[in-house]
Amino acid sequence: MELPVNRLGPEPELSKRMLRRELLLVRNGLTPDDVRKTTDALAVRALDLPELAHARTVAAYVSVGSEPGTHALLDALRTRGVRVLLPVLLPDNDLDWGAYEGEASVARVRHGGGRMALLEPVGERLGPEAVTTADVVLLPGLAVDARGMRLGRGGGSYDRVLARLERAGTDPALVVLLYDKEVVDRVPDEEHDRPVHAVVTPSGVRRFR
Repeated sequence: MELPVNRLGPEPELSKRMLRRELLLVRNGLTPDDVRKTTDALAVRALDLPELAHARTVAAYVSVGSEPGTHALLDALRTRGVRVLLPVLLPDNDLDWGAYEGEASVARVRHGGGRMALLEPVGERLGPEAVTTADVVLLPGLAVDARGMRLGRGGGSYDRVLARLERAGTDPALVVLLYDKEVVDRVPDEEHDRPVHAVVTPSGVRRFR
């Protein structure tokens, strides 16, 4: 028997793809100077978060290209004595983790047949479960809405991270770093999507719990 087609199913993903294109178009128009100007402001705002002030382990990432800059924040956390974990993209789009030990501890790695370059830790691999030790997880994203729903790039890597945290019964603070105009009224969401707890932009912090 032929099942009826669910015509509503693809709509959220289609809407996500359209919104991603719009947001990336704006980001790709930023100059390196635009990005540099926001990096220090993001670090200052993020470091004022009580969650980061008391964190012993933070899972973060190294920004690339026109992403909101994380470099100053990573170094400031390390100076505080925080253990910083950085992701390593695996062939199935899951994430392994390694420790950040300063600028020399990361290297550019190409993925997807050379189409995408990420800065990843070069040291010991700690395993995908290492993220469950984090007190705070900094998530990359393209937008967050008024409910705390995050729009990612669509690879599903951080959906797996959030599912792994849920299975482990851990409750780290989930924080997204964005530009001011990337906090929007609403992003399309699906059943597996989970809200974050806060968004940090150059002009301030918005909390969702």
